[in-house]
Amino acid sequence: MKPDLYMPVPARIEAVIEETPNIKTFSVRPAEAMSFEAGQFIELTVPGVGEAPFTPSSSPAVKDHMEITIMRAGRVTDKLHSLAPGAEVGLRGPLGQRYPIESFRGREVVIVGGGVGLAPLRALLFALLQEVSSFKKIIIRYGAKTPRDIVFRDAVAKKWDQGDALDVLVTVDRGDDTWTGPVGVVTAILDEKNLRCDPKNGVAVVCGPPIMMKFATVALLKRGYPPESIYLSMEKNMSCGVGKCGHCRIGTQYACKDGPVFTYGSIQSVPKIWE
Repeated sequence: MKPDLYMPVPARIEAVIEETPNIKTFSVRPAEAMSFEAGQFIELTVPGVGEAPFTPSSSPAVKDHMEITIMRAGRVTDKLHSLAPGAEVGLRGPLGQRYPIESFRGREVVIVGGGVGLAPLRALLFALLQEVSSFKKIIIRYGAKTPRDIVFRDAVAKKWDQGDALDVLVTVDRGDDTWTGPVGVVTAILDEKNLRCDPKNGVAVVCGPPIMMKFATVALLKRGYPPESIYLSMEKNMSCGVGKCGHCRIGTQYACKDGPVFTYGSIQSVPKIWE
C-alpha cells in the first residue's frame, strides 16, 4: 500500500460533456500525471462535500488527463453535476484490480454494457484497440433505456471509428420515431441471432446495473461461456477504496481491493452478489 493512495491529488475540471439528461463526462487534469489500467477505479473528491468511486472512461494510455463519466445519483454526484470547467477536485488512486488483458490475447472478446456501465468498458475498449490485431474479434452489445440515454452516442453510432474491426449492436428498452435498431433489454441481443460468438475461445466482460449484470451473466452461461471466462465489474459500495471500511465485502473478498474486476467463477458461490 502506497501512503499517497490515502491522499487525493489536486485536479482541475477542464471540460464537461453532457452525454444524457443525467450523465456527464468530466475531463479532469491532475496536478501530476496519474496512470491507471482498464478496470481500476479512482476516488474523486469534491472539497467540502465528500468523495465517491468511479472507473475512468478514458484511454489508459493517456497520463496527463482523465475522463470520468458520472451518472447523477446522490450527494457527491449532485454536486459534481453542478460544477463547471475550472472547478477544483481531487483524485485518489488508482485502486483495485485491472482486467487481465494479456490473457485475452488470441481470443474473442465480447463486451456487454448497460446504461452508464458502458463508461468503464470504454477504457477497456481503448486498451483493446491499442493492440486490436492481438484479438480474434471484439464485439460490443449495449443497452440503454431510450435513444436519448445512449452514452457516447456519436462514437457508438460510428462504431468507435473502427469500421469492420468492431461488431457493435445497440438496443433500447423503448424506441422513438428516430430509432431503427433493436428494441428490448440487452439480454435480447445476446441470443444466437444477434450474437455470433465463440464461447470456447472467448471471454465476456459485463458492466451495468446489478439486475442487468445478473441476467446478462445467465444468458452468457447459456451460450456456453465458462464461469471463469465471464468478467464482471462489481462496483459495490466502495467507500475507503483500500479494504478497511468493509462496506464492499463480497464473501471473504472486497470489491475495492480484490476487485472490482472478478470472474463470475470466483464469486458465483457467494449469496446475494447482485444486491
